[in-house]
Parts: sequence; C-alpha cells; structure tokens
Amino acid sequence: MALSGMRGLSVFISDIRNCQNKEQERLRVDKELGNVRTRFKNEKGLTPYEKKKYVWKMLYIYMLGYDVDFGHMEAVSLISAPKYPEKQVGYIVTSCLLNENHDFLRLAINTVRTDIIGRNETFQCLALTMVGNIGGREFAESLAPDVQKLLISSSCRPLVRKKAALCLLRLYRKNPDVVNVDGWSDRMAQLLDERDLGVLTSSMSLLVALVSNNHDAYWSCLPKCVKILERLARNQDVPQEYTYYGIPTPWLQVKTMRALQYFPTIEDPNTRRSLFEVLQRILMGTDVVKNVNKNNASHAVLFEALALVMHLDAEKEMMSQCVALLGKFIAVREPNIRYLGLENMTRMLMVADVQDIIKRHQAQIITSLKDPDISIRRRALDLLYGMCDVSNAKDIVEELLQYLSSADFAMREELSLKAAILAEKFAPDLSCCIIAIQVLQLWFWLNLVNQKVGLFLKALKDVPDMYVDVILQLIDKAGDFVSDDIWFRVVQFVTNNEDLQPYAATKAREYLDKPAIHETMVKVSAYILGEYSHLLARRPGCSPKDIFAIIHEKLPTVSTSTIPILLSTYAKILMHTQPVDPELQNQIWAIFNKYESCIDVEIQQRAVEYFALSRKGADLMDILAEMPKFPERQSALLKKAEDAEVDTAEQSALKLRAQQQTSNALVVTDQRPANGTPHVGQLGLVKVPGSANTDHNLQNQGLAQENGTLSKMDPQSVVPSADLLGDLLGPLAIEGPPAVPTEPHAIIASEGDPNPADALALAPVDEQANSVQPIGNIAERFYALCLKDSGVLYEDPYIQIGIKAEWRAHHGRLVLFLGNKNTSPLVSVQALILPPSHLKMELSLVPETIPPRAQVQCPLEVMNLRPSRDVAVLDFSYKFGTSPVNAKLRLPAVLNKFLHPISVSAEDFFPQWRSLSGPPLKLQEVVRGVRPMPLPEMANLFNSLRLMVCPGLDPNANNLIASTTFYSESTRAMLCLVRIETDPADRTQLRMTVASGDPTLTFELKEFIKEHLITIPTVIPSPIAAPAPQVAQPTTALTDPGAMLAGLF
Repeated sequence: MALSGMRGLSVFISDIRNCQNKEQERLRVDKELGNVRTRFKNEKGLTPYEKKKYVWKMLYIYMLGYDVDFGHMEAVSLISAPKYPEKQVGYIVTSCLLNENHDFLRLAINTVRTDIIGRNETFQCLALTMVGNIGGREFAESLAPDVQKLLISSSCRPLVRKKAALCLLRLYRKNPDVVNVDGWSDRMAQLLDERDLGVLTSSMSLLVALVSNNHDAYWSCLPKCVKILERLARNQDVPQEYTYYGIPTPWLQVKTMRALQYFPTIEDPNTRRSLFEVLQRILMGTDVVKNVNKNNASHAVLFEALALVMHLDAEKEMMSQCVALLGKFIAVREPNIRYLGLENMTRMLMVADVQDIIKRHQAQIITSLKDPDISIRRRALDLLYGMCDVSNAKDIVEELLQYLSSADFAMREELSLKAAILAEKFAPDLSCCIIAIQVLQLWFWLNLVNQKVGLFLKALKDVPDMYVDVILQLIDKAGDFVSDDIWFRVVQFVTNNEDLQPYAATKAREYLDKPAIHETMVKVSAYILGEYSHLLARRPGCSPKDIFAIIHEKLPTVSTSTIPILLSTYAKILMHTQPVDPELQNQIWAIFNKYESCIDVEIQQRAVEYFALSRKGADLMDILAEMPKFPERQSALLKKAEDAEVDTAEQSALKLRAQQQTSNALVVTDQRPANGTPHVGQLGLVKVPGSANTDHNLQNQGLAQENGTLSKMDPQSVVPSADLLGDLLGPLAIEGPPAVPTEPHAIIASEGDPNPADALALAPVDEQANSVQPIGNIAERFYALCLKDSGVLYEDPYIQIGIKAEWRAHHGRLVLFLGNKNTSPLVSVQALILPPSHLKMELSLVPETIPPRAQVQCPLEVMNLRPSRDVAVLDFSYKFGTSPVNAKLRLPAVLNKFLHPISVSAEDFFPQWRSLSGPPLKLQEVVRGVRPMPLPEMANLFNSLRLMVCPGLDPNANNLIASTTFYSESTRAMLCLVRIETDPADRTQLRMTVASGDPTLTFELKEFIKEHLITIPTVIPSPIAAPAPQVAQPTTALTDPGAMLAGLF
C-alpha cells in the first residue's frame, strides 16, 4: 500500500517517532484525534483523499494501542467508494477497527455482496478477505451462497477461489447450517481434483472442518485425499514455489492426513494399500538433519503420519518401525526433538500390542528423567507411568522413588503421586504399603503435603492402625497444607471400622494434650471424641468431664468454622453422660446460651437447637445417636486415572478414537484449580431438623459476567468440585455433601467466565441487559484503577465515567466525572452507591440531566471501617432518547487503597516478626498457578499494591520481604509484614507468609495478594522501580539480619 502521496500522514508518523516519552506521544495523539474529529463533523466538505488520509491516521493511532471510538461510519462508507484506493482503505480499516457484532457492519453487507458477485477480481479479493476475518452469522446467512459459487466457478482465477475457500471456512464455523451437506459433498470431491496447490490447500482446510462435524457425508473425498498424498509423496507436478526445503507442500500433507483421521476406517483394500505405501515412504524418508527449518517441516509431516498410523491400526511391523524411529528421536541431543519423541511415544501407548515394543527403550526413557529440561522430564515421567505394567512395575517404581529425593521442586508432587499409584496398582502383596509409607516419609521431608496426599494413604487401607497414625501425624506436622478432604476421609474410615474406634479416640485424646496443635487437628479430634469418647470412659483421664475440659481449652483459639463442630461435640458428650452430671450439664448449657445470640447463623442455630434437644432427657440418645456407616461407591480416582490424556487441542480425531476403544495406558489428568484445593462442604456431624440452613450464604452468591456485573444464581445449580483425591478407601468412600465455599469471601464463578479468578472485583448485584454495549473491557479498566488513582471507569457511545481519587489513612475522596459525549442531553440520570459493610460511603447529589457535551463532577467520600476485600458497586442509569441504559460498576475502593508503604529496618523487623507467632496472626500458604515473572517485576507489582519491598533482609536472593501499614477505623494504623519465597526452577509457585496484629487483616491481605499474583491485571502502571533485593553480606551471627531471619523461619 503506497502512502507516499499522503504528506500529512507521513508527517504525523514522523512526529510520533520523534516523541521522547510516552506523555509526548499521548499529547500528540490527542491533538491529532481532536483534529480528525473536527474534520469529520464537516464531512460534506471532505474530499475522498482527505477522508482516506484521516481514516489511515485513525488506523495508525489504533495500532499504537489507543482507543478510537469515532470515525467508524466514515471507514465503513469508504467500502462503497468506486475507486480502488478508497475501497482498499475502507476494507482494511473496517477489518481492524470493528468486530463481527458491530452494528455498522450491517450497513456494509449489500456493498460487500455487490463486490463479491461483481467481475472486478481485485474488489472480490478485498471483500472476501474482510469477510474471512470478521464475518459473523449475518454475513454467513447473506453471503454464503455467493461465496460457494465463486469457489466452484471455473471462470475465476485461483487467487479468488483460494480466498473464497477460506472465507467459506470462516462462515461455516460461525454458522454450520450455511453448507448444505446433501449438495455440497460431491462439489467438495470435485475441488480435491484441483491442480492448483493454493486452492487445494485452502479447500483441504475447509474439508477438515466439514468432516470433523459429519464424516458420513464425505466418504467420496477419502480416495481423493489418498491420491493427493500419493502425488505429494512422489513429488509429482509440485511447483518449486510450493516446495519447502525439499519437502512438497508440508502444510497440505499435514491437513490431508488430519482429514483422514476423522474417517473411522478405510474399507477399500486398494486405497488402504496405497495409503500405507505413502506412510511407509514418509517413515523411511524422515531423519534428523542439521537444518532446523527442514527438521520442523519434516517432523510435522512425520508426527501427523504417526497419528494416522495409530488411527488405522496398522500392522505390527509398521508400528515397530514407528517406535524404532521414535527411539532414535529420544536419543538425539536436540531437546525439541527429544521432547517430540517422548510425547508421541506416549500417544502410541493408546494402540494395542505396542507396549512391549516401547519397553525396549525403557533405559533411555529413564535416562530422560535426568534431562536438564523440565519439559522433557515431565514427558519421560508420563511415558514411564503409562508403560508400567506387572512385569516392569517394580523396576519403574524403585527408579521413581530413587529419583524422588533428587528431583526438583516442580516435579516432586507429580512424581510422588504417580509412584504411589503404581505401587498400589501393581504390587502383588502388602509391600505396596511399605512403598507408600516410604513415599509419604519423603513427602514430609519435602514439605509438599497437600490434597493429593490422600492417594498415598489409600495403599494403607489394609493396616488400619498405621493409617490412623500416619494421617494424624500428617495433620499435626503439616496442617496448613492439609485440606478438609483429608480429615473427612479419616472420619469415614474410623466410622466404618468399629474395631478402630477406641484406638482412634485414644490417639485423638493424646494429641489434644499438646499445648499447641493445628486447628484441623482440633476438628478431627473433637469429632472423633464426640462420637467415641464413651468407649474410653473407664480409662484414667478420659471421663466425660475430662474430655469436655480438654476440648473446651481449645475453643478460644479456633475460628468460627470450627466452633459448630465443637458445639456438636459438647452435645454428644452430654448425650453419652448417663446418668447426667449436673455440673457438666450446666457448663455445657452455659456455652449454648452464650452462642444463642452469635452473629454467625450456623453457630447460632446449633446452639439453640442443641440447648433445646439437651432438655429431652432420655430421648436425646435417639436423636444424637452415632453416625451410621457411610455407603459404598466406586473409586473415582482410579477411574479418572485410567482415562488416556490427549494434550493437544487440535487432536480431535485422537480424542474420538480414545472414546471408542479402551486403552491400557494410564495417564493422570490433573484438573485441579490454579491454586489451592476445591471447596468442600463441611461434614454433617449430627442430623438435626433445619440443618439445611448451612447453605444460606449461597443465596447471595452470583455469577461473574464479563462486563463486571453479576447475575443471581440458583443455589441448587451448584455442582460439587471434582474430587481429585478420588476414593481414598475404595468402597468406604461416601457421597459427600454439595460443595459450599467455606472461606469468608468465596466467590462462585460460572464456567463461561473468561476470567474465573476475578474474585477480587466481584460483588452481588442484579442481572442487567442493555442494548448499549460498553466500549472497552470494564474488568480491565477496574483492575487498572485498583493500581492507580485516576482513569476511565466506564465508557459507552453516549457517556464516559472517569475517576480521580486521593487517599489519606482510612479516609478517601473519589470524584466521579460524568461526561456526555453527544449533542443531545442525557436524562433520568441516577447514581446509587451499594457499599459493602466495611465501607462508609456518601455520594453528593447527582443531577438528573447532563447537558450536551458537558461534564459533571460528583464527589464521593469513603471511610474504611475494618479490613475486607468486598467491593462497592455503583448502580448507574440514564436515558438517551428512548433508550434506557443501566450499568453496575465496581468502584476501586479496594483494600490496597488503605495501605501506606513503610520501610522497615532489621532492628524494627525482627522484633515485630517474633511477636507475631503462628496462626491466626501469621498465615502461610503455598500459592500455585502464579504468573511467571522475574523478581524485579514482582517487586514492582508489590510497589503498585502499596507494599514496600525491603531489600537486604532475606539472605536468599530469590525471596522478597515487604512491609506496609493498613489503616481502618477499627485497627487504626496496623503494621503488616509479607515474605515471599520463590523457586528459581519453577516461577509458577511460591510460598507466602503474611503477618499482622489483626487476624482478619492477615487473612484478607494474604488473599488479596494471592489474587493479584494469580491473576495479574493486564494494565499495570509503571511505579518507581524498586531496588531488587540483594543477598545480605555475611558479617557475624549476632548482627547479620539474614542469619536472624533464617533462625526465625
């Protein structure tokens, strides 16, 4: 496209390139946008040349990353220009600035159709290119017949037909009904006889899409595809321009073989024989060479051929040849080729009778476990896991256990998991329990306990006492990493094994004697003693009064989620005390009376109901009887583990094949959330009337929408999270209760939410439906304002809402700028603030009418009462003409706005850190799913969150320490300390420790930081670069802050 004649455009581009900084560029762009907007107002005085020039400028500004919210009509109008220069500009700019759902595109449908059916090939190409890029359902309904005629027309040049094939592919994806299967299958077969390889490649792309939805209608295309492969394999009639490093059209070969994989089988023996000859030629002619580009092309063809060989159930000789070729690949020095060899060898495990052939390469695969590249190590682990059977299980498990002690941090969890499953599945006797115990001991040593540890304990189901000892030791040593699933399984196991109940109660009693135990241990011990402490009544120190006293000592130290379990335990103890001890009864009744007025509905309900039930006398024995045994069900873990994994999005044919035949390969598909364990509802401890009220919080939960609003959700529609632990005890597992979020601010996101981790900004608001669509991404605007104090909160074609804020201690002042962008007034303007309980907000009067081209300022006063991550919502509505518009917008009055960064020296830090010892004032969590980023970038992120990074305090250069002060009316000025420990080998996970003098603040700040580490906002301001943390220079043991910190941690 020649722009030499447009002097104004050239000058503008030169000015932009000469700008010294971003601010100068923005000012120059704003000036030019103002000039273009002014000229477009007087459109009648514009010449075609001027309109074309200004539209080019708009496109250039858009390419620089600025929003262009006007001039769309002018760009669309250029499509109907009679001359090529103007029409070209119209098509290009429309394709870039508008999406398929834009209203202005409807105005261009007739013009586009006129160009398509016309005789000017240049105009046809422009129209087909635009439709192929942004065509939607309306274009599909209006233009599909005309595009099909162009594709099958013999009078059109190959250039036009090639674009028509790709355009039809776009329309078919948007609306599959546009292609009539009955009449199109024969035409598709005719297209495969095309001699022009460009048209043939485009047509093959269309065929892949068609057969993926309905292969039965296109059987006539199968022999044509085989002939195409024969022609290419023999390099017959292939122009030089379609030969890539000596390989004839590798793209066409790959697409043809992929199309063949959608057909279930090939019945004709001649066609099948011809195809296998082609595949044999590909296998024999592929080798590793020094030229990287040739390797890439030849390997793309080879691996698609391997997939086709697996699909067709080739003879064992050819399968052996495939495995031998892959065996060469996993032994070469090039890491990319080794990776591809291991990946494709894992896929070949789906084919029967191949596993024995793959075992010949077991030594080389084990060697790949020690490869420097973690991707190759993961693939080797997957392959060893999949090829394991009774004959080689012992060798593979021992090798995995030996490698476990030296494996890097990122692989230890997955490695331990697969070793334990193999030990359980293939060990012939109780030695599997010994292996599982060894793995569990390594697990403790590696400090990697989390929800998957239940898989290791599954192997111990034949050793009940050992099982209880190990799981209680696990909770005691690593309670922070043990999810509720683990102690739920202990309860199930003990309940279903009567002989184990006295032993479990004894162990629980012993753990409660410790002065400090984890809250999870309090939960499981209280439950077990509530159910079975009467079995220990004759032992010294185990009377009902003693059991009550030792449990009641832990009540002041637990959170509100544990108190209901303790209340249930008190009721059970009272029930087992026969005859009734008046002193014990009065103590328990006093506790019930205390919690009858608790603000927590669950605690209040249990206290009221237990107090009433405890007055029933002998009837209490029937009402609070022991929990029955849990029902049996099939193991969910092993069923999930036996499903074969296909990890490439485009391998649809392999996915269909995996569904049709049973595979003997085992590949674990880990579909856990990005961070943490799935939410699991609390175990029902007793059956009392009205206990369904425990789900009351769900009624106010909502589903996140892309534009920042929420719609109400039916609580009954909540589906429990997938149980990745599966079945710890095989037939003893239970059908658990529906998943209920147990965290104070848990948010349930819909499956269709493009950003399900957007919990930071969610707020319960009603559903809304507007005909006016916002400009830009509201969620991104909100996140940007969370990190800066001024910007645009919302914009649509009629109004722009901006924000400017300033924050001092626990007070804030926001000014809302409501700007009318049109020449007509906005009427019925209303703004309502929906504040959360922790914010006190007062909005000044908002005028009912905003004049044309005017801006109104509305101050909003904010006061923070206590720490919370809940977000305030602005319910804003107005009318433009007869169109009502309503928008519910999250306001950026978030937790970090009330932080004030403060630098802390070693003399101040260590006394504060020592004084905040353990939960709930100091919380630690391993965060997974973190966006990988270098340490300086993480430091900049912390600075933008108003956390001051303090270099030199941590002896490890891979760690960060930050400090800040939080202000609220309840806490006043509260010092907060944060420590981040990262692993250089795996930047996707880290360990975070947060400490403050307020338990709620500690929890809220930890979750707030975690949300920003997992879901980094797309717009991050450029704060003042913080100095990267440096390793503290060793001096003496008494003065070195690093040595002091290491001792504390």
